Amino acid sequence: MEKRILLADDDIDFGTTLKQYLELNKFEVIWAKNGVEALDLFKMHTFDICIIDVMMPKLDGFNLSKKFSNRNPETPFLFVTARKTKEDRIKGLSLGADDYITKPFEVEELILRINNIIKRTKQNQTITLDVDKNEIIAIGAYTFDIDNLSLTIRDKSFKITEKEAQLIFYFYTNKNTLIPRNEILANVWGHSNFFSGRSMDVFISRIRKHFKEDKNISIISVRGVGLEFRITN
Repeated sequence: MEKRILLADDDIDFGTTLKQYLELNKFEVIWAKNGVEALDLFKMHTFDICIIDVMMPKLDGFNLSKKFSNRNPETPFLFVTARKTKEDRIKGLSLGADDYITKPFEVEELILRINNIIKRTKQNQTITLDVDKNEIIAIGAYTFDIDNLSLTIRDKSFKITEKEAQLIFYFYTNKNTLIPRNEILANVWGHSNFFSGRSMDVFISRIRKHFKEDKNISIISVRGVGLEFRITN
């Protein structure tokens, strides 16, 4: 089955050429020519990876990537852009990008990077929760329904992703213990590297927001060491 790519770039000449090369390499490419169009397509389809230009009309690539991550943080994305400053590269990677490639570049290298990212992502998604289905866990004032991927507090219930559930369960089973970052990455992501570390930081931020209504639950970061999922009641 062809891997589906969302290409978001307003440069007609560049987009046309890149789309043709990708299709010659057996990818299905859906091309958006501005950020708003890209976001609409992301809501309508499932993609194996997204290629995002930073400088686009209506919605720039940095803000577009935030909306992608809020909607589906498990879809990998990379920036392909003419913006070459160190600050832009750091910002792009801090947003959770799997790569940041500056123009001009060799298309063959881009394709290798795309294949590596997709392969790594699929391997990560094979990590399953080591729990019995239908198990429901009380975490402070919350109820964690593993089978239905949901968290409930009082009468409020909301869905979480598989990766969020894996991380929450790992934290819960190691609660009130300082866990080294590389151990979290190894057990939940399957490996420890720069990009998985950035991805974990994005998920940590999301989980903090999920548990914000219970002041007895916190995620404590110890710089250079690790994290602690602390439950005080």
